[in-house]
Amino acid sequence: MRISLDEQSFITLAHRYPVVPVSVEILADYLTPVGVYSRLVGENDGILLESVEGGERWARWSFVGWDPAFTVRSHSGITTCSDASVTIPSGNPLEVIEALIAQFSVPDDDDLGFAGPVPPLHSGAVGYLGYDMVRYIESLDGMPHDDRKLPEMLWQFVGGLAAFDRLRDTLTLIVNVFVGDNPRQDYADAVAKLEQAIESLSEVEPASIMERPSFTDVAESRANLTRSEFEEIVECAISLIKAGDAFQIVPSIRFETDFDGEAFDVYRALRLVNPSPFMFHIRSGDLAVVGSSPELMSRVDNGRAYSRPIAGTRPRGSTLDEDRDFEADMRSDPKELAEHTMLIDLARNDLGRVCKFGSVVVDDLMVTERYSHVMHMVSGLSGDLREGVGPIDVLRATFPHGTVTGAPKIRAMEIIDELEPTARGPYAGAVGYIDFSGNLDTAIALRTCVIHGTTAWVQAGAGVVVDSSPSAEYDECVDKAKAVLYAIAAAGEFGRR
Repeated sequence: MRISLDEQSFITLAHRYPVVPVSVEILADYLTPVGVYSRLVGENDGILLESVEGGERWARWSFVGWDPAFTVRSHSGITTCSDASVTIPSGNPLEVIEALIAQFSVPDDDDLGFAGPVPPLHSGAVGYLGYDMVRYIESLDGMPHDDRKLPEMLWQFVGGLAAFDRLRDTLTLIVNVFVGDNPRQDYADAVAKLEQAIESLSEVEPASIMERPSFTDVAESRANLTRSEFEEIVECAISLIKAGDAFQIVPSIRFETDFDGEAFDVYRALRLVNPSPFMFHIRSGDLAVVGSSPELMSRVDNGRAYSRPIAGTRPRGSTLDEDRDFEADMRSDPKELAEHTMLIDLARNDLGRVCKFGSVVVDDLMVTERYSHVMHMVSGLSGDLREGVGPIDVLRATFPHGTVTGAPKIRAMEIIDELEPTARGPYAGAVGYIDFSGNLDTAIALRTCVIHGTTAWVQAGAGVVVDSSPSAEYDECVDKAKAVLYAIAAAGEFGRR
């Protein structure tokens, strides 16, 4: 087994850095992310991140996180840590996670000794910010009833990580060592953990052959709003838009269903029925957040920040001609074009708060991206970060995304607080990772299932503008939720086979 660092090299780095990743690369042509998650994580806490590029192919990298170093979560502004030896800084939850991230640094990629390319994620924290974390960024009065008492944020600090490289058919197993008083023992423990992971993976048995789930049933659910109640909310939103309070408002409906299966089976089903650019499964105790989001929240990569707003959706056609007709209809729809232009302006303004003057550019303008069931109209913007700006600063500037609020953002959020009966929780927040090198990759928590105990929730919204149809906006929410409700129902088929 070729370890990335020998003992002496590790000890040298351990005297300079609080976190040192140790890794080994193995051949992965017989392994899958789902199989590795099942073997290394099982029913314990862990994460799985995957991505589909261009709607048609799996992206190069996938990540399985097992045995997290520690987990940080907050409730009602109070932040706690699963490891009592970790000192929680003072401040609100966003300030706490920012200070914790700043405490840790890792060696430069060139010093890590990886056998192949260094994965884009090898150390840091993976988790989510719930929608209502915005209250630590903006001054918003009041809040809808928080009936579920879920963590307003949750972050697992990466301990063990398996990084799949589909291009090279390799798997890099990484153990992040949070250096203690005895670096020599820390190194021995890390090597033992890598050996144990390899042994576990060598025992992976081929899964029993099963048919693809039918995806013909939708999980029976209860909504927090009836059709008539939601249509009244849309009418109210239209009245406020006509009065000049906002240009767009994005109310949502939450669907609830009983669930006695495995959260990971929901993920397995969701990756089949709705593969997307941002696929995630985060499990912590009896809480799981499972999603297949189409939309980037914020990304920071080597000092450059990115935003990629989506506005404009049509179903895929059953033939090539029908597909092109749907695309032409989307790209010529005045409502879609106006909403998309508004979101581009909003993203430009958000990035302008943290980027160098004049550096924010539109990289892609209203391009069509196709996925298994739908196509979207998407634009891409980016800019160079100002000196001293970190990943949490970027989240502060962009969170939550205008796609899930409307515009102007603060007034739209105030109206949402007045109209929606319950707190949003993870829905419409951000999910992804922050690494110890200052990079960030987060998606908007859309097409997401939150499972707590024996209950699962799915939430979806619709962008209301002055000429919206209340009944059409209700139908849009139901349609958006269906993919996840199909996955919840199909998860039972995994369990029965």
